[in-house]
Amino acid sequence: MARGKGYNEKYNAINREKEYDPREAITHVKSFQRAKFDETVEVHIRTGLNVRHAEEQLRGTITFPQGLGKEVKIAVFAKGDAAADAEAAGADYVGAEDLAKKMEEGLTDFDTVIATPDMMPVVGGLGRVLGPMGKMPNPKVGTVTPNVKQAVEEAKAGKVEYRTDRQGIVHSTIGKASFTEEALLENYATLMEEIMRAKPQSAKGKYLHTITLTTTMGPGIRVDTSKTRDILEDAVAA
Repeated sequence: MARGKGYNEKYNAINREKEYDPREAITHVKSFQRAKFDETVEVHIRTGLNVRHAEEQLRGTITFPQGLGKEVKIAVFAKGDAAADAEAAGADYVGAEDLAKKMEEGLTDFDTVIATPDMMPVVGGLGRVLGPMGKMPNPKVGTVTPNVKQAVEEAKAGKVEYRTDRQGIVHSTIGKASFTEEALLENYATLMEEIMRAKPQSAKGKYLHTITLTTTMGPGIRVDTSKTRDILEDAVAA
């Protein structure tokens, strides 16, 4: 695939054989910002988990201390008082069967889906729509709950879900290229602390294979997988 001059300059500025210290990698990422829009900073973590085994899958939620620098759009399946609470908390879409119909017809402009337990029969019919998007509500991560007000407020504050894909990779954003290095490092450290904390007890062999830091339009930078502990304390101290 042919790449533009700007991309090639960024690519050639990186030592492809080196695994960078997290702070150094973030410094490189910020220097790559040339697009006319504020690029998203992404982290891709390849684990050694065998996700064909349910006990080796990772899935949870995380709240980034520095936020993600974007507006989070939320869809809520609820009725009655719960629907009113969701609207008051700032949900972008609230409904029941009518909202399900809109999603079946192509509505995808949302980041998180929350549902009250009684609405799951309706949401269950959207498996082929929400499943591939990774947005099916799940009680384990707090998106199936009777307290939709709290769930919406937490999501708006930056609480997001992470999970391994079919290849055992966790994909996550940690902010925008316009963030300060300290803000990106603190979000990165928070993510890595959570990934280490959530390591399945049944996991065997090497847990973290590679960590790649990149931006929307930039090349990937390998990050040293051994430097995942105590980063948060260093970031706060800085």
